Amino acid sequence: MKKIAVIYWTGTGNTEAMAHSVADGARTAGAEVAIQCVGDIAADTAAGFDALALGCPAMGAEVLEETEFEPFFAELEPQLGGKTVGLFGSYGWGDGQWMRDWKERTIAAGANLCGEPVMANEAPGVTELDECRALGEALTK
Repeated sequence: MKKIAVIYWTGTGNTEAMAHSVADGARTAGAEVAIQCVGDIAADTAAGFDALALGCPAMGAEVLEETEFEPFFAELEPQLGGKTVGLFGSYGWGDGQWMRDWKERTIAAGANLCGEPVMANEAPGVTELDECRALGEALTK
């Protein structure tokens, strides 16, 4: 059974809702899933999972949340080589540049990106939550 960690930061609950949908999809596909707020897991622990789903909304000038998520990801980044990773998050302005930058960093770190990142403009709707469930299922393969 594949062990997947769904790790997220949320300010308004939008990214948290997406995280739960990713976890539901992975569980439905037969994975053992740990869902964690980013402040509750160390990068070294996260690196021990078979696959990772990472969720963070756009903050400021379309960047990852800077107090908790960015430091976590910077510590995790050198450990992503060969790891299967899915990305997701929400935004309320801009055009998704934070996700494009994050995707590039993840690939440059040597991760195997699982499909395209899932983005929701503001609160995720049915389509985005379905895409999150599909991401969770894909991470189990």
